[in-house]
Amino acid sequence: MGWLLHVLPVTDWEKQYQTGETPWDKGQPAPPLLELFDRGLPAGWEKGAVLAPGCGLGHDVREIARRGYQVVGVDISPTAVERARQLPAAGTENFELGNLFDPAWQAGRKFSGWWEHTCFCAIPPDLRAAYAEAAGNLVEKDGLLAGVFYLTPNGPCEENVGPPFNTSIEEIEGLLASWFEKIDGWVPSCCYPGREGQEWLALFRRRA
Repeated sequence: MGWLLHVLPVTDWEKQYQTGETPWDKGQPAPPLLELFDRGLPAGWEKGAVLAPGCGLGHDVREIARRGYQVVGVDISPTAVERARQLPAAGTENFELGNLFDPAWQAGRKFSGWWEHTCFCAIPPDLRAAYAEAAGNLVEKDGLLAGVFYLTPNGPCEENVGPPFNTSIEEIEGLLASWFEKIDGWVPSCCYPGREGQEWLALFRRRA
């Protein structure tokens, strides 16, 4: 229950969606997600539902569903979830209003995989250990965690004031190491304009 003491986000995400101040929403799935599918996704996601935390309007969720996977997008903003549900469905996707860090929301849930895109970089850095723990709790054994991590949204001459917040490959690997084994990781060749060389596309297998 200790993580619940820190769940209030730095940003009022609901207000951002209500006012339309959502520069992170590009109206399309993340290019690295498409690159991952083109490259060939390792086995894992086909065994059950995939969780996409911080899904926003669900562009990635619908792309995953379009590829034939069951997928659940969760977001803390009621407006984001409502708008995601109103967009045309692509497959068997579902959208839920929920707090990823709430043990009550986690209780009884298991997923075959996890898709990360701009959730990790958006949460306060002191919640990153809770993020890793949530992934460890929610992804079933041998499940696949895949994601594109935004490493350096703030330049070297800028303060790390977010969201989004800077991170490193070493930090991500270290946080996930208790539950996951890294399969692969590379700098994606496809990205949104302005993010060239700033992202890391990675695959982790949940330890048995």
